[in-house]
Amino acid sequence: MSTRTRGAVLLALLSSTPALAQAPRITPAGDPSVRADTIYRLAVDSTQFPEEASVLLLDDGVVRYEADGTGSTTYRQIVQILKESAATNYREFSFSYEPAHQKLTLNWIRVVKPDGEVISDKPAQLQESDVPAAMQSPVYTDRHVIRASVSGVEPGTIVDYSYTLEELKPYRSGDFLDGWFVNSGQQVKRSRYIVDLPASMHPRLVETNLDFARKSYVRKGRRVYEWITANVPRVRPEPLAADSNDVLMSVRLAGPGTWEQIGRWYAGLARDRYAVTPTVDAKLKEVVAKATTREDTIRAVQRWVSQDIRYISIDLGIGGYQPRAPETVVSTGFGDCKDKATLFVASLNHLGIPAFPVLLSSTGGVDRRLPSIDQFDHAIAAVKTAQGYTFTDLTADLTPYGQLPPAEQGGFALVVHPDGATEEVTLPQDSIGANRLATVISGELLPDGTFRGSFDERASGSQQYTLRNAFAQPLSEEQTKSLLRSVAGNLYPGAVGDSLQAFDGRDPLATPHVSMGVSGGQAAKHSGDTWVLTLPFENMASLTNAIAELKAHSPRRFTIDAAAVMGPRVTVHEFRVLLPPGWKAHLPKSVNASSPFGSYSSEYVQEGRELRVTRRTEGARGVFAPDRLGELIAWYRAMAEDDAQFILLDAGSGGK
Repeated sequence: MSTRTRGAVLLALLSSTPALAQAPRITPAGDPSVRADTIYRLAVDSTQFPEEASVLLLDDGVVRYEADGTGSTTYRQIVQILKESAATNYREFSFSYEPAHQKLTLNWIRVVKPDGEVISDKPAQLQESDVPAAMQSPVYTDRHVIRASVSGVEPGTIVDYSYTLEELKPYRSGDFLDGWFVNSGQQVKRSRYIVDLPASMHPRLVETNLDFARKSYVRKGRRVYEWITANVPRVRPEPLAADSNDVLMSVRLAGPGTWEQIGRWYAGLARDRYAVTPTVDAKLKEVVAKATTREDTIRAVQRWVSQDIRYISIDLGIGGYQPRAPETVVSTGFGDCKDKATLFVASLNHLGIPAFPVLLSSTGGVDRRLPSIDQFDHAIAAVKTAQGYTFTDLTADLTPYGQLPPAEQGGFALVVHPDGATEEVTLPQDSIGANRLATVISGELLPDGTFRGSFDERASGSQQYTLRNAFAQPLSEEQTKSLLRSVAGNLYPGAVGDSLQAFDGRDPLATPHVSMGVSGGQAAKHSGDTWVLTLPFENMASLTNAIAELKAHSPRRFTIDAAAVMGPRVTVHEFRVLLPPGWKAHLPKSVNASSPFGSYSSEYVQEGRELRVTRRTEGARGVFAPDRLGELIAWYRAMAEDDAQFILLDAGSGGK
């Protein structure tokens, strides 16, 4: 189809043109700009799409905002069902909104045949309900959910649905954030995204990887942007893909505000929430009573707020952004992230130590080009030091002071001062070497092939949390026995553990560490004139499956995220065993393999009676072009050569 003909068809099917002067007004009565019967005729032959469960005949979004941030967003999808798996998904719908400041209208859900014959014109069952707070890790919110059950959805039918979400009272005037993924994860026959704004407004726009141009025009005091395209293929996901890529097409927009304005807005909400009352002061004196230095004082307050104040998420109206006062948090014994950060900041300021609240996303991924409060869902604290800031997350009760949870590291954040002054910062990121897990299994192989020795494991950085969670509470006698059985039995069948030594997982100054004795496990078996010793940790042979998976996605389109390959961490596994006198090992070949994606080494050594096996991996960070896939596969192949699962032992005259 020529470009000219393709454009004519688009205008016929999606008749939004500058003559409309603004975005179409879509109501339960319909969409005047879309000819539904013509869209239905785009239905595909399912045999031509054997890998697809459904196809989007229309993916449509119409957005309207005013200068104060009020507005509406209407979404519509017309979905052709090709397989039963898709039918199951589209028989049930769920829509959510917050009635305190939003209104949701379910315009229609209907099921039709490709010729337009109506199978059902409305949901068979419709219910609206509150979202209850969970008993574990409760989230208190005023969000409502509308659930709809639809009948008649079968392979070969078309589901056509539309809903409108209106923003009636934005928390920050003029603030909004919206976006559109042209690649929706399915085949898309027609895609349209329209944004309607006051002519005087110039939003912040970020377009990514578009292979078509947007249209824009100004009519009757409104500025309208249109992104319209057709025949968007499904993009097949690829392993180890980076978030930043040159493939997926998207549009994101935000109001014309700035990060500084957002900081001032939050400072205004929190301005009267830092008072330290006599009740809080008395508790604070108790908390820091044993502190002798500035650092001791900060750590004592940090541990109190993070561990003794229970975390509960509170997202009720403006309470989703405005912290509660320290008096309230201390008296109730709980608070959410901003409550805890505020209590910590107020306490340190009261003690003469400068500290400030910090706004961020709990999972990273903030786009600095689009200032909006909607990009933030979390609050931590920053303590002023001679070198800059030390950041701490008061909801991460097992993260020591001076460290941040891995998901927050390297992310964008705002440090907010009491006067509203705002600093844009990048949160610190641990070095790869700081994220370390080291396991040492050492002991003696007895002449009958059983092992007697010890297991020792130490962790730091991102690798510490498994151990900290395991020992966050004292273990009962039965739990201790179960742990000993589990660890020892995973090393060698029949092994038993004893003499468990661990640490207090809630002590931020304690090194994450566990050790125990191990005995009785069958480590080696007699086979002819030799013994076969089983190594107590995995080899790299499983990488052959990963190689096959990577080759299945060649040629590659997505960039490669090195951090997703091995992880930005160091792992070391060491096995040291004293063999019986006169025994000799047939040593596998040691492997050394390095690449931009990380490094791997293994070593097999016998010195006297001691056999030592060491395997070490170190990950990397960085985003690499798709054409580096060959390097990654070559590295995997080099590592996969270390496939030793057993070591043959000559027992000499002492063997049986």
